[in-house]
Amino acid sequence: MRHVAPTPPRRKLRVATASLAGCFGCHMSFLDIDERLLDLIDLVEFDRSPITDIKHCGPCDIGIIEGGVCNAENVHVLWELRANCKVLVALGACAVNGGLPAQRNHLDVGSCLARVYRDRAGGEVPDDPELPLLLDKVRPLNEVVRIDFFIPGCPPSGDAIWKYLTDLISGRMPRLEHPMLHFD
Repeated sequence: MRHVAPTPPRRKLRVATASLAGCFGCHMSFLDIDERLLDLIDLVEFDRSPITDIKHCGPCDIGIIEGGVCNAENVHVLWELRANCKVLVALGACAVNGGLPAQRNHLDVGSCLARVYRDRAGGEVPDDPELPLLLDKVRPLNEVVRIDFFIPGCPPSGDAIWKYLTDLISGRMPRLEHPMLHFD
């Protein structure tokens, strides 16, 4: 009888996720892959993510980021993920093109803050060094770092996210057909 060596277990890919300036809807869609999350756990290990509550990204195979870049903290998080992830994916309209947060881009940030805090609330504009410094405008991720893949949608569906991730994990070029693209 011939002895066949067992196949070594496949290394799980490390995945990190982050949410910047947005509504967190893309992460909610990510959770909408439902029971397929259990299948995903067989294929990947989560690093920084709301699922793990890890705050800083270590070396990862895939980074998934939702939201645009509106402040210095967002820039720091984005640079950290780009430095630690082999592949970086922009998830959703805010990450891809600035989305709804970018609607403030035609306004003067200082005037907006003064109007909200002074005129409406009767107080002063917060000036605490602990608060992240606002950028002059909201930027899509690719204006700050190199992005490898884009998943459009507001938010993308759980099915679209699942298809894209499983393509990436399997080493296939991710491709979403028209019916999977939507902006609800």
